[in-house]
Amino acid sequence: MTKQIRQLDRVVIRFAGDSGDGMQLTGDRFTSETAQLGNDISTLPNFPAEIRAPAGTLPGVSSFQVHFADYDILTPGDAPNVLVAMNPAALKANLADLPRGADIIVNTDEFTRRNLAKVGYQVSPLEDDSLAGYVVHPVALTSMTVGALTEQDVSKKDAERAKNMFALGLLSWMYSRPYQSTIRFLERKFAARPELVAANIAAFRAGWNFGETTEDFAVRYEVKPAKMQPGTYRNITGNAALSLGLVAAGVRSGLPVFLGAYPITPASDILHELSKHKRFGVLTMQAEDEIAAVGAALGASYGGALGVTTTSGPGVALKSETISLAVALELPLVIVDVQRAGPSTGMPTKTEQADLNMALYGRHGEAPVAVIAPKSPSDCFHAAIEAARIALTYRTPVILLSDNYVANGSEPWLLPEVESLPDLRVEFATAPNGEDGVSFLPYLRDPQTLARPWAIPGTAGLEHRIGGLEKADKTGDISYDPANHDFMVRTRAARIETIPVPDIEVEDPDGDARVLVLGWGSTYGPIGAACRGLRQRGLSIAQAHLRHLAPMPANLGAVLRAYDRVVIPEMNLGQLAHVIRARYLVDTIGYNQVRGLPFTANELETMLEEVLKNV
Repeated sequence: MTKQIRQLDRVVIRFAGDSGDGMQLTGDRFTSETAQLGNDISTLPNFPAEIRAPAGTLPGVSSFQVHFADYDILTPGDAPNVLVAMNPAALKANLADLPRGADIIVNTDEFTRRNLAKVGYQVSPLEDDSLAGYVVHPVALTSMTVGALTEQDVSKKDAERAKNMFALGLLSWMYSRPYQSTIRFLERKFAARPELVAANIAAFRAGWNFGETTEDFAVRYEVKPAKMQPGTYRNITGNAALSLGLVAAGVRSGLPVFLGAYPITPASDILHELSKHKRFGVLTMQAEDEIAAVGAALGASYGGALGVTTTSGPGVALKSETISLAVALELPLVIVDVQRAGPSTGMPTKTEQADLNMALYGRHGEAPVAVIAPKSPSDCFHAAIEAARIALTYRTPVILLSDNYVANGSEPWLLPEVESLPDLRVEFATAPNGEDGVSFLPYLRDPQTLARPWAIPGTAGLEHRIGGLEKADKTGDISYDPANHDFMVRTRAARIETIPVPDIEVEDPDGDARVLVLGWGSTYGPIGAACRGLRQRGLSIAQAHLRHLAPMPANLGAVLRAYDRVVIPEMNLGQLAHVIRARYLVDTIGYNQVRGLPFTANELETMLEEVLKNV
């Protein structure tokens, strides 16, 4: 059958089903296929928080959204053009996000009376008029998959599990995706069980062939490759990019990297990834708790390694005493906080930006640290290297504030040339530094960085006292002298405040904008997409983004005062806005939501349009 081929510039697809339906794997494979074709990509996985939610219920719905285009994109898309719903729960949980006219591919085999009742459907939405505004494609995914595998040496249960590969084959055909990488992936994944390799490949090809032959899909679509900077790319998640950034920091510094971590959503993937890189001098330890994890990391830094600990908000609270100890000891330490919705356990698999206050102030006493926030999945690589650079150069803890949206999302990453990465080599103290030529002064500071010497334990002649009690300037002796304590507190604060960071850059194409939108962290994409939409409609607006949150760029105050209005969208109740008001005496307009979901570009564009009308 000859099918019409239609060109599109962008598509948003969401795969949704039960936790056991393999939607994350399906979305990941479709993303990999799309990356090979050269489209720009942004993804948004959405996991249920319940480990074993009852099958077919709303709390158990898992989804994966992928946005791909023939131009550069900034977000995973506001609303899906296509929803693949593997059961009634997946349909009901996602229907409100669909625009009218969207395509819905429904696994009709799962729309049984029992499954409908689980989610409150009295009548199947496939049989009434509730889906009249959408283009519905009923497909018996389960039974067709089982039928396609009748000659395969697998059980009926294993055959049914392959229905996600049938769906992937169908969508790969619909959007003209290359599939060779998926075949190779299945061969690797099930290498120990050849019968599953054959079954999943057969299911994938059955879905592809179904699209080719059925009359229900009369159109096939193509999205041409995006024009991107020349180079080698790979699709990467934020957690993977952050992990590779830490590996690169170890290589460029010549130091072993030690990760002390306790598993916690959504940071655990960093532990998993770093454990694969022992050949680069990376040592990982899964500790018994968060306190042990950060203590081991700080001990590693004391011993001359790049100490790293990874966690989320609840773990940072437990680590705070040891982070304060690192401040007092003036040793490098990288603390990765992949933020999630709180307080307490909150919503472990949902995103939020509510740990900023804790990162800036959440320690006892005056214990300032540097704070950096990556803006996108691929930026996590460079943010990790920057965090390591500051920690090693200035002998300070650095908090790296990622979040669930950035950590689990993915996008194309341009692999950098190794030579372009900063030189992070450090010089350890190897000889006495006292005026007498024989004594060692552990708190004699570098006049430029205010960093103290880093002496590896066991170095002859450089024995010195460590611990949490206040130290005397230069000698490091225990001191309760009021003037010395005041001096040491102010010096530690000055060491952070005087760290040189790049000036904040403003995107103001017309040069006449009166409104500035200021973001930090993962709001970069939605803010950028919203500002792009406004400019395409002839409205003038400026955008700036903070990567360094402590210290802040030296020119930030002047930038803020250059605009009539400053709008700060945050996935919290206004934490950055409060800091900006207090430090720069500049009023701000906060746009705040804590829904566990990232902003959409459309909602920000609508809000900003109202601000522009009232300037």
